[in-house]
Amino acid sequence: MLSPGEAQKRCEALVERARRAGADAGDAIYVANASESIQVRLGALEDVERSESEHIGLRVFVGGAAASIGSTDLGDAALDELASRAVAMARLAPADKFAGLAPEELLLRDTPPDLDLDDPMERSPQALRHLAEEAEDAARSVVGVTNSEGASASAGRGLFALATSHGFSGGYAASSHSISASVVAGEGSLMQRDYSWRSTRHAADLKRPAEIGLEAGERAVARLNPGRVKSGQVPVIFDPRVGNSLVGHLLGAMSGASIARRASFLLDREEEQLFDSAITIADDPHVRRGMRSRPFDGEGLPTGPRNLVEGGRITGWLIDCAAARQLGRQPTGHASRGSSGPPHVTASNVVMAAGTVTPAELMADIADGVYVTELIGHGVNGVTGDYSRGASGFRIVNGALAGPIAEFTVAGNLIDMFARLTAANDLEIYRGIDVPTLRVDGMSIAGD
Repeated sequence: MLSPGEAQKRCEALVERARRAGADAGDAIYVANASESIQVRLGALEDVERSESEHIGLRVFVGGAAASIGSTDLGDAALDELASRAVAMARLAPADKFAGLAPEELLLRDTPPDLDLDDPMERSPQALRHLAEEAEDAARSVVGVTNSEGASASAGRGLFALATSHGFSGGYAASSHSISASVVAGEGSLMQRDYSWRSTRHAADLKRPAEIGLEAGERAVARLNPGRVKSGQVPVIFDPRVGNSLVGHLLGAMSGASIARRASFLLDREEEQLFDSAITIADDPHVRRGMRSRPFDGEGLPTGPRNLVEGGRITGWLIDCAAARQLGRQPTGHASRGSSGPPHVTASNVVMAAGTVTPAELMADIADGVYVTELIGHGVNGVTGDYSRGASGFRIVNGALAGPIAEFTVAGNLIDMFARLTAANDLEIYRGIDVPTLRVDGMSIAGD
């Protein structure tokens, strides 16, 4: 893996090759990753995995047309061929009036912020194995746990660099450390499984392995002997580990590309009151050590914090440069890049602000409802907002949890769900999209 400085120079050299080959403009990206993972099961080593990859990608523009190409060979001869092939491809491609680099006047010119994303600490395979064993031992110590699907610990490092033909060059490295455990409770056809995990940029920020394992074990045991629930319309409480998916659907619908294609359930609803006025959803790419933090976006534009929803109203779309040209707007610094192809929109560290009541108070007046801890399937229509997903969790009776339930479906429409959403005060930030416990009234439950 190259250093950030070396990666920038390699991208700059590739862009220069493309210009010499006949490109009007272009940009190059370098993406590299290295990781090591140890998995144990039932106290024994089950898997050791080490992976390394690096990829350089080139996007060129010739006469209004664009082409993208990539390679894992970073040698000079390979980059010469890459540049000439990309230009030849663009000359055969149809023109795209919306394609192009970011406006030069909008590029990040200041020194990128230091977000402390790269942890210099390296963990040995032996240390990773010890972490995984500690997590699994704690999970298996929970009374009622009968088997294990394994526990794992991993550490890795990634690097991203971008250079454009009109003057931007930047790069940064980011590390990751994670621990997970998944165990089974019960026997035979009554078995239930559950899990827990944590992932951080710095090893020092990780939750203790024993806490992760204990949480996995307790969750699995709590799901034993699930009952069924009757069909009807009831209040639904979403646990934070599944409630964040509702915000994920919102982000997808806020994509400028979806709006430009008129394929979003938020079409013509910009600045409309979608949530209660107490709801705020913020996007902050400058969180120090944040799992989705980044000093610049995938087109070389500066990033910065923004409220996506304020006072219950959407403040605008998430727009890359292509969508900005289609919509006649300014890009918002939300472009992201993979190892090849054009940019696409992604948010960064997204957080729904905590409410003012505890989870217990949130459900205190529910005579009959459900508490969802797991969602199954992908029954969400991004165009209409229709929502229907399989679920499991717990029944709520007279304001308290009243035993596990499974094999039911929760359904509604996201516009209606957002309008009826209330947030508790138990916000915990570690997932990338984070929400407190959420309540949505009037959802349809399909069970017995």
